[in-house]
Amino acid sequence: MSTLLLSGKTLAKTIQQKAHDEARGLEADGLHPTLAVVVATDDGSTHWYVRSIERAAERAGISCRIVDLGHDATGDDLAVALKDLNADPSVNGIILQTPLPPGVESDELVGHIAPEKDIDGANPLSLGRLAVGQPSFAPATARAVIEILDHFDIPLAGRNVVVIGRSAVVGKPLSLLLLERDAAITICHSKSGPLERYTKTADVVVVAAGRAGLLNGGHVSSAAIVVDVGTNVLPDGSLVGDVDEASVRGVAAALTPVPGGVGSVTTSLLLLHTTQAARQQSRALIPGTAG
Repeated sequence: MSTLLLSGKTLAKTIQQKAHDEARGLEADGLHPTLAVVVATDDGSTHWYVRSIERAAERAGISCRIVDLGHDATGDDLAVALKDLNADPSVNGIILQTPLPPGVESDELVGHIAPEKDIDGANPLSLGRLAVGQPSFAPATARAVIEILDHFDIPLAGRNVVVIGRSAVVGKPLSLLLLERDAAITICHSKSGPLERYTKTADVVVVAAGRAGLLNGGHVSSAAIVVDVGTNVLPDGSLVGDVDEASVRGVAAALTPVPGGVGSVTTSLLLLHTTQAARQQSRALIPGTAG
């Protein structure tokens, strides 16, 4: 059978255009949306990704401020930088880019990002608000999965969806977003046992575990929609997902490619979230318009 490739490129361009239009509207009101990315690593792939955000922001008419603290930055250095950005009224969105220096954990640091500027849903307060249905920015990668499924008119209500991975960045927030869409959710992790026990009967399988080739054609049915969130760099420098694409193609009904799938949509959503945060913050400064 032929497997439909669910490319995210067209959707990413549409979202980026929306962010561009939002940015122009803000400019007309005398506002200039600004995103700040805090970096503390010498990892080449991370710097490549940050530069790609910077280029995309420029195309959308959004300022992107890279705060590079160096690979030897301490937790205190990072905390001070985040607090300074919170206090800077010209900054609307903040991202703490991983990986961080050895011994520095992101769990406490993300709590220093003000929820109104937390455009990637990293602060636990943002996840808590998402859980109870209050306004918040969902992690962009989790939201990108929903956006791709919607873009290709894949229904979620009443569907059996298996999410592989339970991170606070993707697995948990994605499960909350899927519940909002009335899907039936199963979350698999390292202690779940054989994956096929869950995935063989799934309508939709989302893989976000960070393990190259974790899901193969033997794990899914011919009706399955497979969304690959993984990004793994092989020794030769090539990028692959968590899905063994060669074995899944020809078996599953549809599959998101890596690269060109979820990742491209994620970057565009970060820009859109930045413009939305800027608009919300401007309203909060005008009496009677907050909320």
